[in-house]
Amino acid sequence: MKVKVERSLSSPVILTFSKEDTLSAYISNGGFETLERFLKGGKRIEILSEILKSGLRGRGGAAFKTGIKWNAVANAKSDKKFVVCNADEGEPGTFKDRWILENRPFLIIEAMTLCAYATGASKGYIYIRGEYKNAIEVMKNAINQAYNEGFLGQKIMDSDFSFDLEIRRGAGSYVCGEETALLESIEGKRAQPRFKPPFPVEKGLWAYPTVVNNVETFANVISILKNGADWFRQFGTQDSPGTKLFPVSGRVKEPCLIEANLGVTLGRLVEEAGGLDGDFQCALVGGAAGNFIYKDELNYPLSYETLKEKGKVLGSGAILVLNKNDRREEVVKNILEFFINESCGKCTPCREGYPVLLEKFKGYLNGSISKDEVLRLSNLMFKTSLCALGQSSKFLLESYFGVVL
Repeated sequence: MKVKVERSLSSPVILTFSKEDTLSAYISNGGFETLERFLKGGKRIEILSEILKSGLRGRGGAAFKTGIKWNAVANAKSDKKFVVCNADEGEPGTFKDRWILENRPFLIIEAMTLCAYATGASKGYIYIRGEYKNAIEVMKNAINQAYNEGFLGQKIMDSDFSFDLEIRRGAGSYVCGEETALLESIEGKRAQPRFKPPFPVEKGLWAYPTVVNNVETFANVISILKNGADWFRQFGTQDSPGTKLFPVSGRVKEPCLIEANLGVTLGRLVEEAGGLDGDFQCALVGGAAGNFIYKDELNYPLSYETLKEKGKVLGSGAILVLNKNDRREEVVKNILEFFINESCGKCTPCREGYPVLLEKFKGYLNGSISKDEVLRLSNLMFKTSLCALGQSSKFLLESYFGVVL
Protein backbone atom coordinates (compact mmCIF):
# COMPACT_ATOMS: atom_id res chain seq x y z
CA MET A 1 0.00 0.00 0.00
CA LYS A 2 1.41 3.38 -1.00
CA VAL A 3 1.34 6.20 1.53
CA LYS A 4 1.67 9.83 0.55
CA VAL A 5 1.69 13.28 2.09
CA GLU A 6 -0.09 16.11 0.32
CA ARG A 7 2.62 18.09 -1.46
CA SER A 8 1.71 21.38 0.21
CA LEU A 9 2.07 19.82 3.68
CA SER A 10 5.57 20.48 5.04
CA SER A 11 5.20 18.81 8.45
CA PRO A 12 2.93 15.74 8.45
CA VAL A 13 1.50 14.75 11.82
CA ILE A 14 1.14 10.97 11.49
CA LEU A 15 3.31 9.93 8.52
CA THR A 16 6.36 11.73 9.88
CA PHE A 17 8.72 8.78 10.30
CA SER A 18 9.58 5.53 8.60
CA LYS A 19 8.20 2.18 9.77
CA GLU A 20 8.33 1.92 13.57
CA ASP A 21 7.06 -1.54 14.47
CA THR A 22 10.10 -2.20 16.68
CA LEU A 23 10.60 -0.51 20.02
CA SER A 24 14.17 0.55 19.26
CA ALA A 25 13.05 2.30 16.05
CA TYR A 26 10.29 4.14 17.90
CA ILE A 27 12.61 5.24 20.73
CA SER A 28 15.24 6.44 18.23
CA ASN A 29 12.60 8.79 16.81
CA GLY A 30 11.77 10.26 20.21
CA GLY A 31 9.24 7.66 21.26
CA PHE A 32 8.10 7.66 24.91
CA GLU A 33 9.89 10.97 25.57
CA THR A 34 6.54 12.71 25.94
CA LEU A 35 5.28 10.05 28.36
CA GLU A 36 8.48 10.32 30.41
CA ARG A 37 8.22 14.11 30.53
CA PHE A 38 4.73 14.02 32.03
CA LEU A 39 5.36 11.11 34.39
CA LYS A 40 8.45 12.85 35.78
CA GLY A 41 7.06 16.29 36.45
CA GLY A 42 4.27 17.17 34.05
CA LYS A 43 0.77 17.76 35.38
CA ARG A 44 -2.27 15.84 34.22
CA ILE A 45 -4.17 19.09 33.71
CA GLU A 46 -1.54 20.16 31.17
CA ILE A 47 -2.36 17.16 28.98
CA LEU A 48 -6.08 17.81 29.23
CA SER A 49 -5.81 21.51 28.49
CA GLU A 50 -3.47 21.01 25.52
CA ILE A 51 -5.70 18.40 23.90
CA LEU A 52 -8.73 20.63 24.48
CA LYS A 53 -6.95 23.69 23.13
CA SER A 54 -5.83 21.78 20.02
CA GLY A 55 -9.45 21.30 18.94
CA LEU A 56 -8.69 17.71 17.91
CA ARG A 57 -11.88 16.09 16.68
CA GLY A 58 -12.47 12.36 16.76
CA ARG A 59 -11.37 10.81 13.48
CA GLY A 60 -13.82 7.92 13.57
CA GLY A 61 -16.69 9.78 11.92
CA ALA A 62 -18.63 11.51 14.70
CA ALA A 63 -15.97 14.25 14.95
CA PHE A 64 -16.65 14.92 18.65
CA LYS A 65 -13.98 17.06 20.32
CA THR A 66 -11.46 14.80 22.03
CA GLY A 67 -10.56 17.25 24.78
CA ILE A 68 -14.16 17.48 25.99
CA LYS A 69 -14.37 13.70 26.22
CA TRP A 70 -11.07 13.38 28.12
CA ASN A 71 -11.98 16.15 30.55
CA ALA A 72 -15.36 14.57 31.28
CA VAL A 73 -13.73 11.28 32.28
CA ALA A 74 -11.00 13.05 34.26
CA ASN A 75 -13.61 14.95 36.28
CA ALA A 76 -15.82 11.91 36.87
CA LYS A 77 -15.85 10.56 40.44
CA SER A 78 -15.15 6.84 40.21
CA ASP A 79 -12.76 4.26 41.64
CA LYS A 80 -12.33 2.72 38.15
CA LYS A 81 -11.90 4.27 34.72
CA PHE A 82 -11.03 2.84 31.32
CA VAL A 83 -9.45 3.86 28.02
CA VAL A 84 -10.63 2.07 24.87
CA CYS A 85 -9.19 2.31 21.36
CA ASN A 86 -11.74 1.58 18.64
CA ALA A 87 -9.77 -0.29 15.96
CA ASP A 88 -12.74 -2.17 14.51
CA GLU A 89 -12.60 -0.21 11.20
CA GLY A 90 -15.42 -2.01 9.44
CA GLU A 91 -16.22 0.82 7.03
CA PRO A 92 -15.86 -0.40 3.41
CA GLY A 93 -12.98 1.30 1.59
CA THR A 94 -11.29 2.37 4.83
CA PHE A 95 -7.79 1.12 5.67
CA LYS A 96 -6.13 3.98 7.53
CA ASP A 97 -6.36 2.51 11.03
CA ARG A 98 -4.93 -0.80 9.84
CA TRP A 99 -1.90 1.03 8.45
CA ILE A 100 -1.35 2.87 11.73
CA LEU A 101 -1.60 -0.31 13.80
CA GLU A 102 0.87 -2.14 11.58
CA ASN A 103 3.35 0.73 11.25
CA ARG A 104 2.89 2.95 14.35
CA PRO A 105 1.91 0.51 17.14
CA PHE A 106 3.94 2.26 19.85
CA LEU A 107 2.44 5.62 18.91
CA ILE A 108 -0.96 4.23 19.94
CA ILE A 109 0.43 2.62 23.12
CA GLU A 110 2.08 5.85 24.27
CA ALA A 111 -1.00 7.94 23.44
CA MET A 112 -3.36 5.61 25.30
CA THR A 113 -1.03 5.56 28.32
CA LEU A 114 -0.96 9.37 28.41
CA CYS A 115 -4.74 9.46 28.10
CA ALA A 116 -5.00 7.05 31.04
CA TYR A 117 -2.57 9.16 33.08
CA ALA A 118 -4.53 12.35 32.32
CA THR A 119 -7.97 10.87 33.05
CA GLY A 120 -7.10 8.61 35.98
CA ALA A 121 -7.69 5.31 34.15
CA SER A 122 -5.76 2.19 35.05
CA LYS A 123 -6.84 -0.23 32.32
CA GLY A 124 -7.07 -0.03 28.53
CA TYR A 125 -8.36 -2.14 25.67
CA ILE A 126 -7.60 -2.05 21.95
CA TYR A 127 -10.58 -3.54 20.13
CA ILE A 128 -9.22 -4.67 16.74
CA ARG A 129 -11.24 -5.91 13.79
CA GLY A 130 -11.01 -9.71 13.75
CA GLU A 131 -9.96 -9.87 10.08
CA TYR A 132 -6.90 -7.70 10.81
CA LYS A 133 -4.71 -10.67 11.70
CA ASN A 134 -1.41 -8.98 10.91
CA ALA A 135 -2.35 -5.82 12.81
CA ILE A 136 -3.33 -7.94 15.82
CA GLU A 137 0.02 -9.75 15.80
CA VAL A 138 1.97 -6.50 15.42
CA MET A 139 0.10 -4.91 18.32
CA LYS A 140 0.49 -8.00 20.51
CA ASN A 141 4.25 -7.94 19.91
CA ALA A 142 4.42 -4.20 20.59
CA ILE A 143 2.47 -4.51 23.85
CA ASN A 144 4.76 -7.33 25.01
CA GLN A 145 7.85 -5.22 24.23
CA ALA A 146 6.35 -2.26 26.07
CA TYR A 147 5.71 -4.41 29.16
CA ASN A 148 9.21 -5.88 29.06
CA GLU A 149 10.82 -2.43 28.92
CA GLY A 150 8.65 -0.85 31.61
CA PHE A 151 6.44 1.33 29.40
CA LEU A 152 3.33 -0.58 30.51
CA GLY A 153 2.40 -2.30 33.77
CA GLN A 154 3.18 -1.33 37.34
CA LYS A 155 4.99 1.91 38.20
CA ILE A 156 5.71 2.87 34.61
CA MET A 157 9.18 4.40 34.12
CA ASP A 158 9.71 4.31 37.91
CA SER A 159 6.71 6.58 38.53
CA ASP A 160 3.68 6.05 40.75
CA PHE A 161 1.48 5.49 37.72
CA SER A 162 0.37 2.03 36.58
CA PHE A 163 -1.52 1.11 33.42
CA ASP A 164 -2.39 -2.23 31.83
CA LEU A 165 -3.30 -2.67 28.19
CA GLU A 166 -4.72 -5.63 26.31
CA ILE A 167 -6.19 -6.52 22.93
CA ARG A 168 -9.73 -7.68 22.30
CA ARG A 169 -10.42 -9.21 18.90
CA GLY A 170 -13.49 -7.88 17.08
CA ALA A 171 -16.63 -10.01 16.94
CA GLY A 172 -17.09 -9.64 13.18
CA SER A 173 -20.04 -7.26 13.18
CA TYR A 174 -20.11 -3.89 11.39
CA VAL A 175 -22.12 -2.52 14.34
CA CYS A 176 -19.11 -3.15 16.62
CA GLY A 177 -17.69 0.08 15.22
CA GLU A 178 -20.37 1.96 17.18
CA GLU A 179 -18.79 2.79 20.51
CA THR A 180 -21.46 1.43 22.85
CA ALA A 181 -21.88 -1.79 20.83
CA LEU A 182 -18.11 -2.16 21.03
CA LEU A 183 -18.26 -1.82 24.83
CA GLU A 184 -20.99 -4.46 24.97
CA SER A 185 -18.75 -6.77 22.95
CA ILE A 186 -15.77 -6.25 25.27
CA GLU A 187 -18.04 -7.13 28.19
CA GLY A 188 -18.87 -10.42 26.48
CA LYS A 189 -22.40 -9.48 25.50
CA ARG A 190 -24.14 -9.37 22.15
CA ALA A 191 -22.82 -6.34 20.25
CA GLN A 192 -25.83 -4.03 20.18
CA PRO A 193 -25.84 -0.25 20.71
CA ARG A 194 -26.95 1.16 24.04
CA PHE A 195 -29.42 3.94 24.56
CA LYS A 196 -27.72 7.30 25.14
CA PRO A 197 -27.61 9.05 27.56
CA PRO A 198 -25.81 7.99 29.65
CA PHE A 199 -22.75 8.35 27.46
CA PRO A 200 -19.57 6.26 27.87
CA VAL A 201 -17.79 9.14 29.62
CA GLU A 202 -20.37 8.72 32.41
CA LYS A 203 -21.15 4.99 32.24
CA GLY A 204 -19.03 3.12 29.77
CA LEU A 205 -17.24 -0.18 30.20
CA TRP A 206 -18.91 -2.11 33.04
CA ALA A 207 -20.73 1.18 33.85
CA TYR A 208 -17.48 3.01 34.71
CA PRO A 209 -16.34 6.27 33.04
CA THR A 210 -14.61 5.40 29.77
CA VAL A 211 -12.75 7.24 27.03
CA VAL A 212 -13.43 5.73 23.61
CA ASN A 213 -11.40 7.09 20.69
CA ASN A 214 -10.47 5.53 17.40
CA VAL A 215 -6.94 4.72 16.22
CA GLU A 216 -6.37 7.83 14.13
CA THR A 217 -7.51 10.08 16.96
CA PHE A 218 -4.93 8.59 19.33
CA ALA A 219 -2.30 8.84 16.56
CA ASN A 220 -2.53 12.65 16.74
CA VAL A 221 -2.00 12.92 20.51
CA ILE A 222 1.79 12.65 20.76
CA SER A 223 2.44 15.28 18.09
CA ILE A 224 0.08 17.68 19.87
CA LEU A 225 1.71 17.17 23.29
CA LYS A 226 5.21 17.29 21.82
CA ASN A 227 4.80 20.35 19.58
CA GLY A 228 1.89 22.16 21.23
CA ALA A 229 -1.70 22.89 20.36
CA ASP A 230 -0.81 26.06 18.44
CA TRP A 231 1.49 24.07 16.17
CA PHE A 232 -1.29 21.55 15.52
CA ARG A 233 -3.82 24.25 14.73
CA GLN A 234 -1.69 25.62 11.89
CA PHE A 235 -2.91 22.60 9.90
CA GLY A 236 -6.48 22.15 8.75
CA THR A 237 -9.27 24.66 9.28
CA GLN A 238 -10.45 26.74 12.22
CA ASP A 239 -13.18 24.28 13.22
CA SER A 240 -11.43 21.14 11.95
CA PRO A 241 -7.77 21.53 12.98
CA GLY A 242 -5.01 19.14 12.01
CA THR A 243 -4.49 16.62 9.26
CA LYS A 244 -6.55 13.64 8.17
CA LEU A 245 -5.68 10.29 6.65
CA PHE A 246 -7.66 9.73 3.44
CA PRO A 247 -7.75 6.22 1.93
CA VAL A 248 -8.24 6.82 -1.81
CA SER A 249 -9.27 3.92 -4.03
CA GLY A 250 -11.48 3.09 -7.01
CA ARG A 251 -10.94 4.75 -10.37
CA VAL A 252 -7.60 6.39 -9.65
CA LYS A 253 -4.24 5.41 -11.09
CA GLU A 254 -2.46 4.96 -7.75
CA PRO A 255 -4.79 3.86 -4.91
CA CYS A 256 -3.10 4.99 -1.72
CA LEU A 257 -3.32 6.47 1.78
CA ILE A 258 -2.81 10.23 1.87
CA GLU A 259 -2.21 12.53 4.83
CA ALA A 260 -3.61 15.97 4.03
CA ASN A 261 -4.86 19.05 5.81
CA LEU A 262 -8.53 18.97 6.72
CA GLY A 263 -10.08 21.31 4.20
CA VAL A 264 -8.23 19.72 1.28
CA THR A 265 -10.30 19.41 -1.88
CA LEU A 266 -11.41 16.14 -3.44
CA GLY A 267 -9.72 17.23 -6.66
CA ARG A 268 -6.39 17.55 -4.87
CA LEU A 269 -6.70 14.09 -3.34
CA VAL A 270 -7.46 12.57 -6.74
CA GLU A 271 -4.43 14.38 -8.14
CA GLU A 272 -2.23 13.01 -5.34
CA ALA A 273 -3.54 9.51 -6.14
CA GLY A 274 -2.11 9.71 -9.64
CA GLY A 275 -5.14 11.22 -11.32
CA LEU A 276 -8.30 9.70 -12.75
CA ASP A 277 -8.67 6.38 -14.47
CA GLY A 278 -11.41 7.37 -16.91
CA ASP A 279 -13.86 10.27 -16.84
CA PHE A 280 -14.91 11.36 -13.35
CA GLN A 281 -18.52 10.75 -12.35
CA CYS A 282 -18.44 11.12 -8.54
CA ALA A 283 -16.80 9.85 -5.38
CA LEU A 284 -18.32 8.05 -2.44
CA VAL A 285 -16.85 9.83 0.58
CA GLY A 286 -16.95 8.23 4.03
CA GLY A 287 -17.59 4.61 3.06
CA ALA A 288 -21.00 2.94 3.26
CA ALA A 289 -22.06 5.44 5.92
CA GLY A 290 -21.02 8.30 3.65
CA ASN A 291 -22.32 10.18 0.63
CA PHE A 292 -21.64 11.05 -3.00
CA ILE A 293 -19.65 14.11 -4.07
CA TYR A 294 -19.88 15.23 -7.71
CA LYS A 295 -17.80 16.97 -10.35
CA ASP A 296 -19.04 20.45 -9.45
CA GLU A 297 -17.86 19.80 -5.87
CA LEU A 298 -14.29 18.74 -6.73
CA ASN A 299 -12.93 22.02 -5.36
CA TYR A 300 -15.10 22.07 -2.24
CA PRO A 301 -13.06 21.80 1.01
CA LEU A 302 -13.36 18.48 2.85
CA SER A 303 -13.78 19.30 6.53
CA TYR A 304 -16.37 18.39 9.13
CA GLU A 305 -18.03 21.80 9.19
CA THR A 306 -18.01 22.54 5.44
CA LEU A 307 -19.61 19.21 4.53
CA LYS A 308 -22.18 19.64 7.31
CA GLU A 309 -23.22 22.91 5.67
CA LYS A 310 -24.04 20.91 2.52
CA GLY A 311 -25.95 18.24 4.43
CA LYS A 312 -23.11 15.77 3.96
CA VAL A 313 -20.61 13.97 6.18
CA LEU A 314 -16.88 13.27 6.02
CA GLY A 315 -17.20 10.04 8.01
CA SER A 316 -14.07 7.91 8.05
CA GLY A 317 -12.58 9.95 5.20
CA ALA A 318 -12.49 7.03 2.75
CA ILE A 319 -12.67 8.12 -0.91
CA LEU A 320 -14.02 5.68 -3.53
CA VAL A 321 -13.80 7.27 -6.98
CA LEU A 322 -16.28 6.26 -9.70
CA ASN A 323 -15.93 6.95 -13.43
CA LYS A 324 -18.61 7.39 -16.08
CA ASN A 325 -18.85 3.64 -16.68
CA ASP A 326 -19.71 2.83 -13.06
CA ARG A 327 -23.36 2.58 -12.05
CA ARG A 328 -24.15 4.62 -8.95
CA GLU A 329 -27.44 2.84 -8.43
CA GLU A 330 -25.60 -0.48 -8.08
CA VAL A 331 -23.40 1.04 -5.39
CA VAL A 332 -26.48 2.23 -3.48
CA LYS A 333 -28.20 -1.17 -3.79
CA ASN A 334 -25.04 -2.92 -2.60
CA ILE A 335 -24.80 -0.65 0.45
CA LEU A 336 -28.47 -1.11 1.36
CA GLU A 337 -28.06 -4.90 1.09
CA PHE A 338 -24.95 -4.60 3.28
CA PHE A 339 -26.92 -2.67 5.91
CA ILE A 340 -29.69 -5.29 5.87
CA ASN A 341 -27.12 -7.99 6.61
CA GLU A 342 -25.28 -5.95 9.25
CA SER A 343 -28.24 -4.58 11.21
CA CYS A 344 -28.04 -5.86 14.78
CA GLY A 345 -31.84 -6.11 14.94
CA LYS A 346 -32.25 -4.21 18.20
CA CYS A 347 -34.33 -1.32 16.89
CA THR A 348 -37.32 -1.63 14.58
CA PRO A 349 -36.60 1.34 12.25
CA CYS A 350 -33.30 -0.20 11.14
CA ARG A 351 -34.24 -3.89 11.28
CA GLU A 352 -37.53 -3.51 9.40
CA GLY A 353 -36.74 -0.30 7.57
CA TYR A 354 -33.79 -1.38 5.43
CA PRO A 355 -35.53 -4.26 3.60
CA VAL A 356 -38.42 -1.92 2.79
CA LEU A 357 -36.05 0.89 1.81
CA LEU A 358 -34.21 -1.39 -0.61
CA GLU A 359 -37.48 -2.42 -2.26
CA LYS A 360 -38.59 1.19 -2.50
CA PHE A 361 -35.27 2.15 -4.11
CA LYS A 362 -35.66 -0.68 -6.64
CA GLY A 363 -39.18 0.61 -7.25
CA TYR A 364 -37.77 4.07 -7.96
CA LEU A 365 -35.34 2.56 -10.46
CA ASN A 366 -38.15 0.82 -12.37
CA GLY A 367 -40.36 3.89 -12.25
CA SER A 368 -43.08 2.65 -9.88
CA ILE A 369 -42.13 4.76 -6.83
CA SER A 370 -41.15 8.42 -6.55
CA LYS A 371 -37.86 9.55 -5.06
CA ASP A 372 -39.82 11.50 -2.42
CA GLU A 373 -41.23 8.24 -1.05
CA VAL A 374 -37.74 6.76 -0.81
CA LEU A 375 -36.43 9.85 0.93
CA ARG A 376 -39.34 10.03 3.39
CA LEU A 377 -38.51 6.56 4.68
CA SER A 378 -34.77 7.23 4.94
CA ASN A 379 -35.49 10.47 6.80
CA LEU A 380 -37.84 8.65 9.20
CA MET A 381 -35.13 6.04 9.83
CA PHE A 382 -32.64 8.85 10.50
CA LYS A 383 -34.90 10.35 13.15
CA THR A 384 -35.86 7.10 14.89
CA SER A 385 -32.99 4.61 14.60
CA LEU A 386 -30.89 3.86 17.66
CA CYS A 387 -27.44 4.22 16.05
CA ALA A 388 -25.70 5.52 12.96
CA LEU A 389 -26.28 2.36 10.94
CA GLY A 390 -29.99 3.07 10.66
CA GLN A 391 -29.36 6.79 10.21
CA SER A 392 -26.77 6.60 7.43
CA SER A 393 -29.08 5.93 4.49
CA LYS A 394 -30.34 9.52 4.71
CA PHE A 395 -26.97 10.99 3.65
CA LEU A 396 -26.38 8.31 1.02
CA LEU A 397 -29.77 8.72 -0.66
CA GLU A 398 -29.95 12.50 -0.41
CA SER A 399 -26.57 12.72 -2.10
CA TYR A 400 -27.68 10.19 -4.73
CA PHE A 401 -30.78 12.25 -5.56
CA GLY A 402 -28.97 15.58 -5.11
CA VAL A 403 -31.27 16.98 -2.42
CA VAL A 404 -31.09 17.81 1.28
CA LEU A 405 -34.09 17.33 3.58
